[in-house]
Amino acid sequence: MFEGQFVSLNCEEDDSSAGWTLRRNTTREIRTQCGKDWGRSAGSSCNISHIASWQGGVFWCESREGATSNPINISVTGGPVILQSPVLPVMEGDDVSLHCKTKTPPSNLTAAFYKDGSLIRTEPTGHMTIHHVSRSDEGLYKCHIGSHGESPPSWITVTGKPTTTAPPTSAAPPTASNSLQFVFRLLYHLVMFCPYCISTVLMLWFRRQTPSPHSRVGLRHSSLIKLIVRAGSGES
Repeated sequence: MFEGQFVSLNCEEDDSSAGWTLRRNTTREIRTQCGKDWGRSAGSSCNISHIASWQGGVFWCESREGATSNPINISVTGGPVILQSPVLPVMEGDDVSLHCKTKTPPSNLTAAFYKDGSLIRTEPTGHMTIHHVSRSDEGLYKCHIGSHGESPPSWITVTGKPTTTAPPTSAAPPTASNSLQFVFRLLYHLVMFCPYCISTVLMLWFRRQTPSPHSRVGLRHSSLIKLIVRAGSGES
């Protein structure tokens, strides 16, 4: 933009602007807040009445919690030519319009457009459209009008499209026929294998209850010791 223009910047999120502060970095200052040394703060808006070339820089919004918006670069020139380009990042697949204009009429003069120092093409009316931009179109753009001069460079950022993921498919609920088959199968296994399991458990239990010859001797000896202890304690 040209020096002396009025600029209004506003921070918004989901139609709400509460709690946002506008900050900027320039060649003279770092992370300064609107209303302190520059601009006029009006809620979450910041107005600059007559912007100067040194006031150009990187601007962004910041919340009380520390969240930040995408930064935008604003170039201010005192020269006769500017390049009007998107200040916010553009999405892949969108069309981008560039306008090379002069400070004084007429502003629709023949202009040459450059990207990263290389000539793209020359347009007779000073307008150029990049159709279906991709990541390769990201870069530093400028324009030149022969009888007036060259614009300051402007950076164009291209972002990828947001990816959407399909919701996970839920498994189909079991049908009534499947449930009945499961119940019949379970009953079949219980009928076939439970008698065997019960008989095995009973056999092991009876074997543990029937003492071996060695265990009988141990039991008698243990009973005898208990009797002696009891007798001894009774005589005293």
